[in-house]
Amino acid sequence: MERAGAAVARFCLKHYENAGRVTVLCGKGNNGGDGLVAARHMGRRGRSVRVLLTGEEGDFKGEAAGALGRLRNEVPELVVEELRPETADRQMNEALEWAELIVDAVVGTGFKPPLRGVAATLRDKVAVGRLPVVAVDLPSGWDADSMKQSSEWAFRADAVVTFTAPKTAHVFGHLTGGALDGGTFGPVVVADIGSPAEAVVSATGRRWTGSAKRVAESPRKVNSNKGEFGHVLLVGGSYGKAGAAGMASLAALRTGAGLVTAAVPKSIVNTVARVAPELMVVPLAEGEEGAISFKNLEGVKLDRLLKKISVVAVGPGLSTDGDAPAFARQMVEKTTLPVVIDADALNAFEGREKLLDGSGRVMVLTPHPGEMARLVGMTVKQVEADRVGLAQRFATQHKLTLVLKGWRTVVAHPDGTIAINTSGNPAMAKGGSGDILTGIVAAMLAQYPDEVAKAVEAAVYLHGLAGDFAAHAADEHTVLATDTVTHLSDAFRYRTMDADGLTWICGLNDR
Repeated sequence: MERAGAAVARFCLKHYENAGRVTVLCGKGNNGGDGLVAARHMGRRGRSVRVLLTGEEGDFKGEAAGALGRLRNEVPELVVEELRPETADRQMNEALEWAELIVDAVVGTGFKPPLRGVAATLRDKVAVGRLPVVAVDLPSGWDADSMKQSSEWAFRADAVVTFTAPKTAHVFGHLTGGALDGGTFGPVVVADIGSPAEAVVSATGRRWTGSAKRVAESPRKVNSNKGEFGHVLLVGGSYGKAGAAGMASLAALRTGAGLVTAAVPKSIVNTVARVAPELMVVPLAEGEEGAISFKNLEGVKLDRLLKKISVVAVGPGLSTDGDAPAFARQMVEKTTLPVVIDADALNAFEGREKLLDGSGRVMVLTPHPGEMARLVGMTVKQVEADRVGLAQRFATQHKLTLVLKGWRTVVAHPDGTIAINTSGNPAMAKGGSGDILTGIVAAMLAQYPDEVAKAVEAAVYLHGLAGDFAAHAADEHTVLATDTVTHLSDAFRYRTMDADGLTWICGLNDR
């Protein structure tokens, strides 16, 4: 409790440094105890703090009672008020009008909604105000096991400080109703409070994609050469869709692949080549409507195309015209190299998903909900209703890694493990975002061939994080998919753990 409350105080003092008056709302349980410790630390650091207790002091037991006693002994000038039925409304109004920051420590993990009585009244009063709110552990009233994006029962929050490890609600819910320093989303941070490792075991088999980013944080050897970082072959494009192949190729280059070659229809070679001088291009025979022709698989042409290639990415801009779908299916079947399948290459397997077999090889699919729906013969609504379960079943049955894009992208692996992504924002809802993810995934696989799960999870997290930086630098309406490529460097340099030992699972720490 001491470490938890101190972590909340550090966060508030650092990120709301101009908030001189703080109202802390405390329930009678351990969550309230965390709030009391935070109030004590902020009071000792010169903040004017006012504490509202949702219960009588005599109701506080154990560690929470101890925290209240230490608060009174160490900061006697700090105002502590019990909310009494006959005066509660006036007390709430005065405390909220006086404050410049609110700390919500009413209830936390273990609480089952809905809120009632004075806690519900506090929630409603906080909801209509404009003051920033920092939630302790969870916005009060939110079910920690919930997978819902929103909750009508909970307090709003501009930031959440939780402890030990994120809970299900932290990764699936949009827990913050505001934003810190103009960012797209407010932060959710995790503080290490000394919990033993055996206490942090996920019964769900789920993990956070941000943990995998560490695979890309080690500096490269000083005597490195391009051959050590893989050669990505991007196969795609068609007349009118040269940009998709170009963006995927550019993203692969920016993500660190040693070499990138784009194999595209002959008519768009010059367009794709202009994306970057570092990009190599191979012209492919084309057929109907400027799409890739099946002729490219004849004789030794495919062997020549795949020579010295580390990873194949197929699909961006491929088209569904002419031979293109059959070409995509044969491309996947005939190569044993690690393969990333996206966009129209996924559509080529509509009604033929049994052909997708990752046994004995690395196969990664990156569908959005519409592509997933076509692939499995469902509606988008059905896909969205069971994102995690569907992704897990498909990945294990087909022995591949499935990246199901969308709000909280799901990364499902052949062994049944699941990673949930928390980076990204609505600015990325633009054409080209998926093509860029394809390039990032392929490049990460090329560089880390022995750590497939981490490479894919890190790719997904880096893509969203670059999008967060792009939205932070501009208005989310104006962000283009290629802006995420521009900000990939920021994403690679970013460290999820800050100097205060807080791990940021949502939002950007730009201090």
